[in-house]
Amino acid sequence: MSDSVEIISPVDGRVYATRQLASPPEIDSAMTRARSAQRAWRAVPVAERVAAVGRMVDALLAMNDEIVPELAWQMGRPVRFGGEKRGVEERSRHMLAIAEASLAPSMRPDKPGFTRYISREPMGVVMVIAPWNYPFLTAANSIVPGLVAGNAVVLKHASQTLLAGERFAQAAAAAGLPAGLFQNLVLGHADTEKLIGSGQIDHINFTGSVEGGRRIEKAAAGTFATLGLELGGKDPAYVRADADLDYAAENLVDGSFFNSGQSCCGVERIYVHEDAYDGFVERFIAQAKGWTLGDPLDPDTIVGPMARGNFADLVRQQTEEAVRGGATRHLNTRHAKDQAGSPWLAPEVLTGVNHQMSVMREESFGPVVGIMKVADDAEAVTLMNDSPYGLTASVWTADLDAAARLCTEIETGTVFANRCDYLDPALVWTGVKDTGKGGALSEIGYANLTQPKSFHLKAQ
Repeated sequence: MSDSVEIISPVDGRVYATRQLASPPEIDSAMTRARSAQRAWRAVPVAERVAAVGRMVDALLAMNDEIVPELAWQMGRPVRFGGEKRGVEERSRHMLAIAEASLAPSMRPDKPGFTRYISREPMGVVMVIAPWNYPFLTAANSIVPGLVAGNAVVLKHASQTLLAGERFAQAAAAAGLPAGLFQNLVLGHADTEKLIGSGQIDHINFTGSVEGGRRIEKAAAGTFATLGLELGGKDPAYVRADADLDYAAENLVDGSFFNSGQSCCGVERIYVHEDAYDGFVERFIAQAKGWTLGDPLDPDTIVGPMARGNFADLVRQQTEEAVRGGATRHLNTRHAKDQAGSPWLAPEVLTGVNHQMSVMREESFGPVVGIMKVADDAEAVTLMNDSPYGLTASVWTADLDAAARLCTEIETGTVFANRCDYLDPALVWTGVKDTGKGGALSEIGYANLTQPKSFHLKAQ
């Protein structure tokens, strides 16, 4: 077994960086430091914790000029998008702003002779297992509120984006956070599962595959650690007959192909009312033709390679299966490096699809989207719910009352009207069915990173 991890860049297939795995003694030492630091940190007033973590956020944002090309080399995102700075800042600032109110004791109604309230106590040590597709945004969702809530945080980042973990550690050090309070560990799967099962972790936040979530649950069994799991997705959109088709097409192309389709809440399947179908498809294809694949280090590139060749191969297989089943490809663009095992895969639009095809039912997590005609709202909702996943869904319509009615019927964690592929930090980020459990962001994110404690005080 190797004692190191290599980041293979999707840009040129070469080793971009190598890092040593933490040894068992190093892991044990990290946990001892985390537990010690957390005992002191939990006693620090919330306002002071907010200020300290705010300095950490400032330090991280200040590194963005270095982070942007690192992301391109590590996972292929074009530099033109400026990394994840805007989203990290928006989410972090919001969670810092609501911290004192979210963590304040909840007072119970007056009862003569009694003082009664519920406080929010830190969990202890929180482990964040972050993915490669949005390595800063997804990690910040838990790191920022986790620290502000009084916990110590241990970050285990995806092997594809290990440098993101180092950037968080540098920011924590620059902010002057207590030693051991935030630690970045380079871990393999076996050591990650062993640490989870050791009983030294009080809460785990994991973003990744369904199978990964099952392994996390299995590893944590019997420890009574709490879990936050954001797993797979197959997010749908429904375009009603009264929708603004130009607006819907433009935004749904972005929602489908941004980050090479490697977005947790990216749009993977679109249902269109039969009265709007032809007009929408025409507009969607016209927009999609502008999303061309190129070198992510070129500031003009809008779509970069996928993170790994095997991820692209899955999309190739789904697309080829759909075409064999009668679907039509509309872009038919191929990059010079597009071949089996290569991460270089251009966006594709499919029509003539159905729910017997894996591209409409199984997660793609890549630059392909199927568009399917439906007769009415009822058929659209039935098909949108015909999935084991439920992260987000969107309805595109001029009638917000109709949108709200349909949204109550859609089985998912977040519903949108006339937008997609976005996290509002004032709203909880959660999923249903095989997409997972728990929730991040908003005041609910703080609730999930703390333990309620009841105070029942009687006067003598």
